[in-house]
Amino acid sequence: MVAALPSDLSHSPLLGILGVVMGAGIVTLAGRLLSLGLADLKGNVGIGFDDGAWIASAFNAAIMFIGPFTVYLGALLGTRRTLLVSAAMFIVVSALLPLVHTYSLLMFLLVIAGLTSGTFYPLTLTFALRNIPLRYLAFTVALYATCVEGAVNFAPSLYGFYREHLSWEWMFWTSAVITPVMMACIYFGIPESPKPQKSGTAPSFVGFFYASAGFALVFAALDQGQRLDWWRSGVFTALFIAGAFFLICSLVRRLRSPNPLVDLPYLRKWNTNLLAVGLFAFRFVLLATILIIPQSLAVRGFDAAQIGPAILWTALPELLLAFLGAFLLNRGFDTRLLMAIGFASIAFACLINANFTSTWSAENYFRTELLMAVGQSFAFMGLVSSLILQAIFSGALEVPQRALTFSAFFHTVRLFGGQIGVAVMGRFIAEHEKLHSNLLGLQVQRGDWISEGTVRNLTAGLAAKSNGLAGAAGRALGIVDGKVRLQAYALTFIDAFHLVAWTCVGILFVIAMLHRSPMNFRDLGSLQGSTPTGEAKP
Repeated sequence: MVAALPSDLSHSPLLGILGVVMGAGIVTLAGRLLSLGLADLKGNVGIGFDDGAWIASAFNAAIMFIGPFTVYLGALLGTRRTLLVSAAMFIVVSALLPLVHTYSLLMFLLVIAGLTSGTFYPLTLTFALRNIPLRYLAFTVALYATCVEGAVNFAPSLYGFYREHLSWEWMFWTSAVITPVMMACIYFGIPESPKPQKSGTAPSFVGFFYASAGFALVFAALDQGQRLDWWRSGVFTALFIAGAFFLICSLVRRLRSPNPLVDLPYLRKWNTNLLAVGLFAFRFVLLATILIIPQSLAVRGFDAAQIGPAILWTALPELLLAFLGAFLLNRGFDTRLLMAIGFASIAFACLINANFTSTWSAENYFRTELLMAVGQSFAFMGLVSSLILQAIFSGALEVPQRALTFSAFFHTVRLFGGQIGVAVMGRFIAEHEKLHSNLLGLQVQRGDWISEGTVRNLTAGLAAKSNGLAGAAGRALGIVDGKVRLQAYALTFIDAFHLVAWTCVGILFVIAMLHRSPMNFRDLGSLQGSTPTGEAKP
């Protein structure tokens, strides 16, 4: 299909590009800082574990809700206006959140923060597709990868710095300080885009509301599933069934009364669906640095400041690596090959990290940091650049509704990929820890001479500082139990690194099935203002 390419619509394209990529980075950083500072936030409000568990869920479920609904808002108000209004509200809420001491008000403001910042991802991608000049596309992808990946990997060190030198309140105030810069870049760098033309029946928000509510409820159910023990919990069951009901209502309404603002049949393309699988898998393999490495150190009692260096050196080289990827793309490098190199590098880094022992500290991960940085940067750049090429050559730019639908679809996939990945990995770690604890416990039995000797020696060493011999024996048994549990976690994290590595291997086969785009970024750069033709070739 012939696809209309964007011309140089902006008088300040670099400002527009900066605004686009900052939006994705800000919402990523806000979510990471919220999860890292959850304990401090609960202490400030004075709530316990169960109430605190819903804090991150409220924020993330709101982001999930606004994803599909963004299609309606962007079509009704225009993407630029929606972004600016949402960003202004997000600034106000971020500034107020540290001052809240009431749980109900905190939850309300977090929902507002999620709803406003949740527009950044799909609408900035829409801006990128329709307004950024082609010669800057590779540069934009590089900055985008740097902002998103940098926010993910830099957040632990940043929060550790806040706790040591400033205060925990900066987990919110950071967004309040940075977001005005994004607004200024969007206002001055990207022109007002025309609103999509309405055709046929008047568009309705009801179908969007059903879909958004359904996705948000299912997302919340998955987020709380491990804590609530899945289907054994009435809350989980109610959330999941209610979400499924809303999604069915959305489907029925779509079949009976199609909305002119949505073009779902456009998504039925081979590369689009394979790239959705790739994005889903990428969000899962990111858990190597988001979840597995931090937890492997947290079980030994390390805090955020001590855990941060373990993944900080993944973030630092990413700017250079991202621009190396942009250089390769501008020289005609195949985006599929760049993606494959990235996933292969992540797999090798995870296999090296699978040598993990219970004595590891942050320094032991330094040797794999560069390899992990290469993997995450190249995999993400290859994925995003493939998405852009797919949008261009599948006709997403011909009709505004297609660009909005494309962006909202991948925003939904991104969020569900991350949440399902966390749910799967959380369940995997919990079950494997029980398995390894049970297997190791079989080797530590009463009557075994090694076990008895260890307990006697520990009891003798602790007797002088304990309340009698019985107290010393109890402390000795506690130490042995802790050592067994620590070894069980070590074996569990080894299994988790292998799981991520094999996921990367599996996605390499998906990449091999992608169709080659008619043109690459080097060809597109020479076609500024023209219209290419061609069909995707296998």
